[in-house]
Amino acid sequence: MISVEKVSKRYGELEVLKGISLSIEKGKTAVIIGPSGSGKTTFLRCLNLLETPESGEITLGDKSIDFKGKTKLSSSIVTSFRQQTGMVFQNYNLFPHLTALENVMEGQVIVLKREKTAAREKALALLERVGLRDKANMYPHQLSGGQQQRVGIARAMGLDPAVLLFDEPTSALDPELVGEVLKVMKDLADEGMTMVVVTHEMSFAQNVADQVIFMDQGVIVEKGTPDEIFTNNQNPRLVQFLNKVIGR
Repeated sequence: MISVEKVSKRYGELEVLKGISLSIEKGKTAVIIGPSGSGKTTFLRCLNLLETPESGEITLGDKSIDFKGKTKLSSSIVTSFRQQTGMVFQNYNLFPHLTALENVMEGQVIVLKREKTAAREKALALLERVGLRDKANMYPHQLSGGQQQRVGIARAMGLDPAVLLFDEPTSALDPELVGEVLKVMKDLADEGMTMVVVTHEMSFAQNVADQVIFMDQGVIVEKGTPDEIFTNNQNPRLVQFLNKVIGR
């Protein structure tokens, strides 16, 4: 489903990604962990071209892009590539002037050119799926953070993506609201949705991920199953990180 080969990204003199290579199978959940500033979010944004790598190759499904220097990608290439992904942001990014229902409909109508009646029907089904059909006519400011994030997940799913990308989806939430969002994500994983998740929720990584990737200073230091990463790993940098975040 996803293949990344030697992807690099820099901002001026700062090299944020240093030749990242990774493959993620269809229907699997990959969780990316690591300290702040390790390049996790930049990597995620490269997957849907919110950031453009300087070099390397990214394949999503049957579409591949080979990045070479400052080559500018055409809008049609960017759009067709990006339409395969749904992005769930850290701070929800809902349209404040639209109801929950309208937020989930918007991308379907504008991007997919779906007829409004069909978009509404699908949006209601997705809100039902994330437990929020009864909140369909409420505006973002009337919803809790957890509810807003669940609307964000429904909105991303409305585009019929092959892959869902999550950028620290619970980091802006009050602790008591984290569980409701993680439950929706676990349900999606159980249903076989391909997902790439950047998170600090180690329990989610341990219990839901098929593959855990530990990044530090722009490189992948370790990758493997949750057991290989959390139980049987002796890499000193990974051990130091886990000691800090879960107090092993």
